[in-house]
Amino acid sequence: MVNQTFGEKVGQVFVYSILVLLSALCLFPFLYVVAVSVTSEAEVLRRGVVIIPEAVTFAAYKEVLFSQGLGQAYKVTLFRTLAGTALNMLFTVIAAYPLSKRYLPGRSPFLLFIVFTMMFSGGLIPSYLVIRSLGLLNTPWVLIVPNLISAFNLVIIKGFFEQLPPEIEESARVDGASELQSLWKIILPLSMPVLATISLFYAVGHWNSYFDAIVYINDTKWMPLQVILRNILLNVQAQSADMGSSSEHVSTIALQMAAVVVTTVPILIVYPFLQKHFTKGVLVGSIKG
Repeated sequence: MVNQTFGEKVGQVFVYSILVLLSALCLFPFLYVVAVSVTSEAEVLRRGVVIIPEAVTFAAYKEVLFSQGLGQAYKVTLFRTLAGTALNMLFTVIAAYPLSKRYLPGRSPFLLFIVFTMMFSGGLIPSYLVIRSLGLLNTPWVLIVPNLISAFNLVIIKGFFEQLPPEIEESARVDGASELQSLWKIILPLSMPVLATISLFYAVGHWNSYFDAIVYINDTKWMPLQVILRNILLNVQAQSADMGSSSEHVSTIALQMAAVVVTTVPILIVYPFLQKHFTKGVLVGSIKG
C-alpha cells in the first residue's frame, strides 16, 4: 500500500465527507416521506419535521393497502408497464431502423412528419374522438395503443443506429443475412445501451402516468394504481373536512406519504436490476462497437 502524505489524507477525508453529506441530502426526502407515513397527524403538526417518529402507526398503510380495488389496480398498472414497454420498444425499433437508412425513399418527409408531431398536436378533444371511434374507451389498451411510439425516443434510437459502422451490415448481407436477420442478430445486440435507456424511459412513464386513465376510463376495473390512490386521497380529505379535528380519522398527511411509498417502492426494487443490465449493455456495446 502506498504511503499517503498528511495533505493527501486530509484531502481524502474532505472528499469523503462531501460525498457523505450529498448522499444524506439525497436520502433525506425519502426518509422524511417514510417517517411521516408512519406518524400520527398530531405528532407531525407538533414537531414539523419528523425523521424518527416517537410512536409508529400503520393506519395509513392499512387504509391504502386494504382499499377496495387496489389489487386490481396493481394488475392493471403491471400489465400496462410490462406490455406497454414491450410494444413501445417493438414499434419504435421497427420504425427507427428503416429511417436510419439514408437510401430509404421518402425518408426526409417521414422524418419531417415525425418531428412535426413533437411540436404540434391535435389536442385533447380530437384525440378523444379518435380513440372513441376506435373502440378503445374503457379498455386497458387505451393506456397503451395511443402512445405506442414516442417521437423523441424514436429519434434517439434512429440516431444511435446511424452511428453504427455500415460495414457490419454489409458483411452480413454478403453472408446472406436478410434485413430482419441483420436487425435481430447484429444491430440490436450492439444497441443494448440505447435500448436499455429507452426501455427505462417507457417503463417509468407507464408506471407514473394517470391523466390518460382519468380522461379515457370510467370503469374502475381498468383504472391504474395512481388513479385509485388519487381517489383514496380525495375521499380521506373529504372525510377529514367533515370530521374536523377528530383524532379517529387517518391523517391526511400520513396517507399522502403512504401513497407515495406504495407507488415508489416497486420501481425502487426493480431499478437496481435494470441498472445492472443497463451497465452491462453499455460495456458490451462499447467493446463490440
